[in-house]
This record gives sequence, C-alpha cells and structure tokens, in this order.
Amino acid sequence: MQSLTGIIQNYAWGSFDGIPTALGTAQTDDPQAEYWLGAHPKAPSVLADGSTLDVFLAERPELIGQASVEHLGDRLPFLLKVLSARQALSLQAHPSRAQAIEGYARENRDDIPLDYPGRNYRDDWPKPEAMIALTEFHGLCGFRDPARTQELFRQLGAPAADDYVLPLTEADGIARVFLQTLAIGHLFAEEAEQVVTAAHAALETAEPGSDFHIFCTTAVELARDYPGDPGVLAGLLLNRIQLQPGDAFFMPAGNMHAYLRGTGIEIMSNSDNVLRGGLTPKHVDVDELAVVVDFTPGFPGLIEPVELTPGVLHYPTEAPEFAVFQLTTPTDAAVPAEASARIVLVTEGTFTLTSDGEHLTLDKGDSAFLGAGEQVTATGAGQAFLAAGGLPIP
Repeated sequence: MQSLTGIIQNYAWGSFDGIPTALGTAQTDDPQAEYWLGAHPKAPSVLADGSTLDVFLAERPELIGQASVEHLGDRLPFLLKVLSARQALSLQAHPSRAQAIEGYARENRDDIPLDYPGRNYRDDWPKPEAMIALTEFHGLCGFRDPARTQELFRQLGAPAADDYVLPLTEADGIARVFLQTLAIGHLFAEEAEQVVTAAHAALETAEPGSDFHIFCTTAVELARDYPGDPGVLAGLLLNRIQLQPGDAFFMPAGNMHAYLRGTGIEIMSNSDNVLRGGLTPKHVDVDELAVVVDFTPGFPGLIEPVELTPGVLHYPTEAPEFAVFQLTTPTDAAVPAEASARIVLVTEGTFTLTSDGEHLTLDKGDSAFLGAGEQVTATGAGQAFLAAGGLPIP
C-alpha cells in the first residue's frame, strides 16, 4: 500500500478546468486532457520513494496478481485515467487481442519504427475501454441504425446529403460509406458544407432534445472543431450519447467512438493502440480500419452498476484486462479485487486505507497502489474509484 502520483497529458483537445476540479488542483495555462495512473511506459506513475510503477512491478511481478500474469503476462493489465475534453477527439477504434498480436508482429517484420506516425500498432495488446462520467458527458459510440441515419439526413433538406447516405441500407452499406468518406473525403467537401449549413439553419426551428436537434447540434459542433473536414459526415453516422454523473458505457474491440466534451473516469487495458477514423490530422489507415472496425449498427448500452457491499459499486464489463469500482461511504469495507494489483483515486472527500495495522489517508486528488494479495479496508466518505485487473472477475 503506497501513495501514487499520476502524470498529466496536455493534449490540445483537453479542458482547462475539468481535471483540476476533479483532483482539487490549480488550473494552469495549458489544457489538461488526461491524468494517467498506471504503469504504461509512456507515462508511468510515481511512487512515494520516487520510483516509477513500471520499474517497481518489473522487479515484483507477483504484485500484479497470479491470474493476470498467467493469462496476460507480467504487465499491469489496466490503465486508469481522468479524461476531460472541451472539443471532439478523433473518431477511433481499437483492435482485438488477436488483431493486435498479428498487427504488431507484422509491422515489426516490416521494420516500422514504434514512434513512426504511420504505425498502427504500438504494442500487441487490445484496448477495450469504459467511461464513467463525473460531469455531463457527450460522446459518439457505435453506428446508428442506417435507416434512421437516412431519415435524419433527409430532414436537413440538403440534396447532396441525400445521395451521400443512399447506400447505407444496402449490404455492407455502413462500411462502404464510412470508409469511402475517409479514403476520398475531398470528393465530399460539397456534401459536408451543405450538411453543416443546413444544420445551422435547422437548429433555429428543431425541437430541443429531439433526435433531429441532437443530430444538427453534432454536425455544428464537429464542424466547429474540425472546420472544412469531410470527416464530419463520418461522425454523423454514429450514435450520440449523453451521460449524467455516475453513468458509464463500455467500448469493446472494434467499436468506433469519439468523446465530444465532458470529464470522466476512463479505464482501459494498458495499451496505446489507436486506429483513427477521421476528424484528425494524424494517420488514418483505411485498409486496416476495414479489418478492425465492427460496422454492425447499435450502441452497446450503459453499464448497470452492481452494489457488492454498502458503499462499493462494481461496473461490470467483458474485459479481462480491467475491472472498475466506485467507493462512496464504506465503513471498514474490504477493498475488492484482492487477487489483483489495484489503484485507488479519490475524487471527493477523504478515505483511510488500512492494511496490517498501517494506515494511509487519501484526500481529494490523492491516489494509491495496492499490491495483489494485500488485504485492505477502506473507511471514509466521498467518492473514490478503484481500478483492478479483470481476472478473476469479482
């Protein structure tokens, strides 16, 4: 049981106040996009003695947990983040484990440097994700029913847009329209301009909160963040979702998604594999997306939390790499997932962790690392989040 300090990532799309509000820290002049807690080599967290968590666990793999090491290897399997966006991130999807293993090996055989901007696979791990909202949170997730998408585009009254979505309901229509937009997006500049112009006008009369109003709002917001980018059309093929604090959703391998705005707790596998699908100046590999992305329409749905004990909620997912819990008002409650390494982050109030007679008090913004096999109890009030490996599922 040791205190832990994460690393801020100052990406341009980040907000200025979201992470400082969540952690109780001072704002800076730079956007703060993500706060990383974990052992990813790109930004490993720092222990109380100044050592980094990746080096610490490399010397003590038993603290990761036997099941995780046996099934997934001697890497901490999860990465916990606070994420805060003030503008849309790129459309993106992540590979399955089999796809990551094959793609990573292939690009190694082709001698593509790990830091080359055109590389797709930085490691051989999948990257499933889940998001728990701390504030109102907006995102795009999964492809909308194609017939419904056609209806929404037609409501705009932009003839070129009608033609753009016409193939959607044909066999493989979603894949063909989406991938074509990325491959030859410059040919859809007129359609994108018509859609955005019509969406601006329609917002004056569309019923607030209606599907059409939300659709038009998305078009306007994406065009604001990525002016002149035909990828706006690709984004409009996805479901828009809005979370309230405490709501959560899961993104499995192959799910196309993008965060739009808001602050939340993100839990993912310990990977940096991202295949971008538009709304970005970065590398987009259309051929690889055609293999990785699941074009089946639908939204995976919100995660229904399960109360394990009073004050301890579990957000179940299908990911073997991670599990995530919320602590509210436990009284000498056993911290779950004892068989796994764990990271706890306090976002409200104060919690005291106790193990073998030792105590560690965590205030807002503080975090700690707990090793596998360490029996820990928690007492306090407020809100904290606990990340652990997903094997075995609690």
